[in-house]
Amino acid sequence: MNYLDIGKADDLEKRKERIIYRSLEILPGLLSWGTLIFVILGAVFLPILIAVFIILFDFYWFLRVIYFSFHQIASYFKMKKNLKINWLEKLKIYFPNFKEIYHIVIFPFLKESREVIEDSILHLKNYVRYPKDKIILVLAVEERGGEKQIEMAKELQRIYSQDFFKFFVFVHPKDLPGEVKGKGANVNFAILNLKKEIENLNLKKENTLLSIFDVDTKPEKDYFSIVTFEYLKLKKKPNFAFQPVPVYNNNLWQAPFFSRIVSTSNTFWQMIQQSRPEQLVTYSSHSLPWQVFEKVSFPKEVVSDDSRIFWKCFFAFEGNFQVVPLFYPVYMDAVLGKNLFSTISNQYKQQRRWAWGAENVPFVIFNFLKNKKISFFTKIFHSFIILEGFWSWAVASLLIFLLGWLTPTLGGKGFNKTFLGFNLPTFTQNLMLVASFGIFLCAFLSLLLLPPSPKKFLKKISIFFQWLFIPVTLIVFGCFPALDAQTRLMFKRYMGFWVTEKCRK
Repeated sequence: MNYLDIGKADDLEKRKERIIYRSLEILPGLLSWGTLIFVILGAVFLPILIAVFIILFDFYWFLRVIYFSFHQIASYFKMKKNLKINWLEKLKIYFPNFKEIYHIVIFPFLKESREVIEDSILHLKNYVRYPKDKIILVLAVEERGGEKQIEMAKELQRIYSQDFFKFFVFVHPKDLPGEVKGKGANVNFAILNLKKEIENLNLKKENTLLSIFDVDTKPEKDYFSIVTFEYLKLKKKPNFAFQPVPVYNNNLWQAPFFSRIVSTSNTFWQMIQQSRPEQLVTYSSHSLPWQVFEKVSFPKEVVSDDSRIFWKCFFAFEGNFQVVPLFYPVYMDAVLGKNLFSTISNQYKQQRRWAWGAENVPFVIFNFLKNKKISFFTKIFHSFIILEGFWSWAVASLLIFLLGWLTPTLGGKGFNKTFLGFNLPTFTQNLMLVASFGIFLCAFLSLLLLPPSPKKFLKKISIFFQWLFIPVTLIVFGCFPALDAQTRLMFKRYMGFWVTEKCRK
């Protein structure tokens, strides 16, 4: 059996393997809920132990905030530096034969509006500097989206086909066996069809790069040039992916404050990860060498396809696969619904879908158990990073912002009369006050990343002060959806792919 195509425990044939995989599916939720239950019960029965735990945990996160801040600042300046470079001109100087490289861009969509899709196409046509006769555009439309969506895609093909080397429309049939309804299955179907087209066009596989973009993605003007530069610098090796920084600026001024906080926080996290390439995994919109798909298929059996493609490649190349950080932005939509309630609902559901990436925990650890060629240190390192990441997502903000007050509240009068009990709230409060430097850094950098602003002064100044709400936002749109997703994974309530509504005002 090909273990790289596992979607869930039931996909495995052997009972022993199913039990192991199922245990690993339970693990993220077990750790998260176990931590919370331990702290709550411990606050009642072992208040001194829990008080020490909270102090150590808060101090640990204080150090992490400082560590993250250095990476965040470093990435920001690298991105600003890259934005000042004319990468197309640099290509001409260092790699005069760069025009042999073709870029395929896939826009998968279901029910997104013509406005959003056409806006992305026009952006490629009018703004991107890479030669358009070297760009192949693909609209991957879902049959279940309806005939109207299919006709709209074909009409866009008729209008803009002359603006690119090739323009394909592929209609992904509904209810194909072995698929989870979602972006991954759609993209996989498009890639299978593209293989035939590439052979017909006699394109060399090593001269072809594939960018898988969310349909609202607008790359900065030299995105394809910098990807080409990095690819040629690596001598066209197939064991690298290329990751930009997602910046949610397309509709930022229309989005409510909590949506701006969540989207900008995600940008900052991706900036931090760019400075830690040993931990960087493909995310959302990214680019891959076409040669990759000689070894693996694009994930059609999972929801978290953007990160799963990295792990499939990682194991297919026996651990010798890396993501190249580009320190270069692509612009996307922040979550925005038709009204405030739908925006709140959509934001929660999007975060829950992202948190469903916890399904990669059993996949990664199980494949490490099966793989005998990857080093033991590499297995331990990546297993810890992915497990700790989803654990922190689910519990860290709750422990930091709420549980410092739990022990004095539940610990009883005896504990509160002790030196530790009396001073615990003050100590944790002061430590977090110092750590709030990270919040002010986020607020400052968020101002530097803003798109052209409206003339309303209050709108501009609100961007800075919105960060005062980050504790509540991180809990409501961070911890809660992460716990939700991990709990569903624990009890085999497997999620489908929820498509984020794209709304422009």
